[in-house]
Amino acid sequence: MRLEVKGLRKSFGEKEVLHGISFSIESGKALGLLGRNGAGKTTTIRILMDVFRANSGSITVDGRPFEPKNFRIGYLPEERGLYPKKGVQEQLMYLAQLRGCSRSEAKHNSARWLERLGVEEYAQRKLETLSKGNQQKVQLAQTLVCDPDLVILDEPFSGLDPVNSQILKDVIQEQIREGKLVIFSSHQMSYVEEFCEDIILINRGEIVLSGSLGQIKREYGRNRLVVDLGTEDQERLLSDYAGDLLQIVGRRKKQVIAEMKPGCTKERLLRELLERKLIPEEFGNYEPSLTEIFVEKAGDQP
Repeated sequence: MRLEVKGLRKSFGEKEVLHGISFSIESGKALGLLGRNGAGKTTTIRILMDVFRANSGSITVDGRPFEPKNFRIGYLPEERGLYPKKGVQEQLMYLAQLRGCSRSEAKHNSARWLERLGVEEYAQRKLETLSKGNQQKVQLAQTLVCDPDLVILDEPFSGLDPVNSQILKDVIQEQIREGKLVIFSSHQMSYVEEFCEDIILINRGEIVLSGSLGQIKREYGRNRLVVDLGTEDQERLLSDYAGDLLQIVGRRKKQVIAEMKPGCTKERLLRELLERKLIPEEFGNYEPSLTEIFVEKAGDQP
């Protein structure tokens, strides 16, 4: 399947909060939906789920209008939304049936996901008696219990320790391999980089960056190098001996990030350093982290 969003606009009263959001996602891929708090991510998700109606724009699947009622959607919200005083499997079955599963299918699927996530022993317990991490795993179970076509995950790793985080990573990768449409929203950029081939970054209701994550990183790293001369005084040394070839633009731990000036090449710069007996411990192309790109593109939002 290919889900395509074109020109979504949404207003609350006189305030427009989405200003023409467009993106697409294909089966078997995860799309990273990024942005600061209040940027418009949740509004976009709610329009996809038919909680809100857009003022204008379109959503299609394989070229036909997207009707949420005709698809199974699994949504993991950032804020927990299950019933704390109800039994775990009881409410999983209830929610599965609301989303189109038969009772037998709901019972089978809920038991399977509780076992898969290692919380089957709590099936008859009230949700409020579980730890925060186990409640999050139950939340994930309810997301997947209906075998959804579209999986929307909003901060799914919240409250999970490293062991349970790995379980969740495996489950997300399984969903991607099974050909699901996966939308992944998180402020933990390392997870986005791990799962998502493509990203969109929303800032103040507009998409300010979109496309292949690998290509975006290459473009942002163009003409920049990371250099580590192994000395505390390396910034001065680089400025004194190679200042006509590069400009220092930042630091990453011990590394200096430098932008090559017109006419400079890696080979020429390395030759200049070696001639001056400055032997780099590290020298190579600079690849920015997604966090660095995020801060640059969305850091001006108050």
